[in-house]
Amino acid sequence: MLMDRAYEGDETRQLVLDLRMVPVVPPKSNRIDPWRYDRTLYKKRNEIERLFRRMKGYRRIFSRFEKLDVVFLGFLCFAFIVEALR
Repeated sequence: MLMDRAYEGDETRQLVLDLRMVPVVPPKSNRIDPWRYDRTLYKKRNEIERLFRRMKGYRRIFSRFEKLDVVFLGFLCFAFIVEALR
């Protein structure tokens, strides 16, 4: 389970482990006993968060003006193409 650094507390990590998931969250720098985590997977999470932040710049996507799913998906694909060309 990919988590933000704000959720790196012991209770939250233990809950994720009890649910049989692997928490992917970096420990804070002042931890006495830090744990290992998958850095590449955590970086991918950051890339996805930044993509959603850029998509919010397109008001049409953010406000969901279209009533049809097909039109919304078409504009979403168009926005992804524009972002990829940047």
